[in-house]
This record gives sequence, C-alpha cells and structure tokens, in this order.
Amino acid sequence: MVDAEPIAGIVVRASTAGDVAAITAIYADAVIHGTASFELEPPDETEMARRQQTLLASGYPYLVADAAGVVAGYAYAGPYRARPAYKWTVENSIYVAPQFQRRGIGLLLLRHLIAEAAHRGFRQMIAVIGDSAQIPSIALHAAAGFESVGTLRAVGFKHGRWLDTPLMQIALGKGDAMPP
Repeated sequence: MVDAEPIAGIVVRASTAGDVAAITAIYADAVIHGTASFELEPPDETEMARRQQTLLASGYPYLVADAAGVVAGYAYAGPYRARPAYKWTVENSIYVAPQFQRRGIGLLLLRHLIAEAAHRGFRQMIAVIGDSAQIPSIALHAAAGFESVGTLRAVGFKHGRWLDTPLMQIALGKGDAMPP
C-alpha cells in the first residue's frame, strides 16, 4: 500500500450522498474553466449522484477530502474499459476545489485512492490526463508513483484548441506478477 501523509485538518473518507452538492460544484468549475475533463457542460446534481451511486454499487472506491465539514476535493476509481478482460484495471479521477488547490490534498487523495483500489483487489490504475498542459496533474501522478506510458495527440477539442491526453499507469498490489 502507498503511505498517505496526513495534512492538518483534512480527513479522507468514503463519499456519501450528502457530498454530491459539493462534488458537483467542484466538478462544474473544472469543466467550465479547465481541461482536466473533456466534458463541455457540467452535469447537474442528479447526474453526479447517479454517477457516484453507480460506481459505489459496482464496488469502486469514491473518496472525499473533508476539511472540517467542507469537501475540499474528491477522487474515485472507475472502470478503465467495459470489456471483461479489463476487470482488474481502473481509471482514476481527482478534483480539488480551487480554494484548496496546491496544498497537497490531491496527492493525499490519490495515495488513499491507490491504497483503497489495491485493497479491493484491482491490479492496475490508469490516469487519463486531460491535456498535456496539465503539468500539476502529471507531477501529482508522478509523485504517487505513476509512470508515463504515452500520449494520445489532439484527441479532444475544448476552449478553442486541440488537447492531448497523457496516459500514466501504476501497478496496484501484486500488479501483473500473478493472475488475479
């Protein structure tokens, strides 16, 4: 498992339905102002609740960073691809509220997510990073032990420009050393 350094006043915990409003607001900011997500319109709370419940019901980890009752960020793992052979591989997502960015919360969330996904028996985690210019996200994943495995060039168009998708990967638990 990956050690997660504590940050004063921040508790990483499983997300609940009560977190959806804050998660929706954090994600809306990322969709509207950034390139971490290739969605063009932010989903509403009903859709975000549906997404959260689908992941939780399917056994995937969904975490929040709680700062004295305020959701500072969230992270989850979901299916990498739908076909059965990909069952042991997950894709991660991490979003931190603008006022909490650059404080180590993203790394804290990612380390907890890696540990939780490994605990659940997943063997590989893939980071599909929206945009080569997402240097902080690339650095965050590298700090958690991810390695670059390639870049898909100009696969998304948002904010008037073509965006690349860097791909990073980390083995979880026993990785590919033995069958699941």
